[in-house]
Amino acid sequence: MTRNKKPKLVTQYLESISSEGFDKHADIIRRFVRGRNGVYALYRRGKLYYSGLASDLRGRLKTHANDRHKGLWDTFSVYLTIGDQHLRELESLILRVAQPPGNRQLGKFSGAQNLNRSFGREIAKKQRVERDRILGRESLTEEIKRGSKQSRRIRGKFKGKFVKARLRPDNRVRMKGKLYTSPSAAASAIRKGPTNGWSFWQYERGPGDWVPIDELRNS
Repeated sequence: MTRNKKPKLVTQYLESISSEGFDKHADIIRRFVRGRNGVYALYRRGKLYYSGLASDLRGRLKTHANDRHKGLWDTFSVYLTIGDQHLRELESLILRVAQPPGNRQLGKFSGAQNLNRSFGREIAKKQRVERDRILGRESLTEEIKRGSKQSRRIRGKFKGKFVKARLRPDNRVRMKGKLYTSPSAAASAIRKGPTNGWSFWQYERGPGDWVPIDELRNS
């Protein structure tokens, strides 16, 4: 018998990013936190200046870039959450945000993904595109072209079981060796009737955070 995994409190995090990095690459950061819940912390000279809980991190970070806090912090961290069932992880979250002097350990997140490397790769990718544009190169770099051709892992639940498939960039779905013309066509084949595949199928936005693929059409 397979044991069901409990949902993680913190699924992804981005730590110790300078205000300069936020200003220059706010588009990348907002894409990471779009529609997400979580906790954020603003620091000044290594000390916690401001911390908050937000149901719309993208909007809150954008606000703090221009409100009364502007210029009063030089580093920020953000922690993306999808639940509150793990008290130990919640403790680790508090220790990482507040960093009380009496605590020697920051604590660890179970299975959370550190986004710092992804952030670095996205910055490098963005800079290559900007370089190509400045040099008069119309096409994107080969690395970006290869990335755009990758399929995405998706799943749908039917009669209490998950059906796995792959969503291609052209919105076709490969499932059990067969290629369907759309998410709805694949979902309809499973349910034996007309089905909205954009709400039936889900993709993993962050570790353990599965959401309808309809969100991809608005990203």
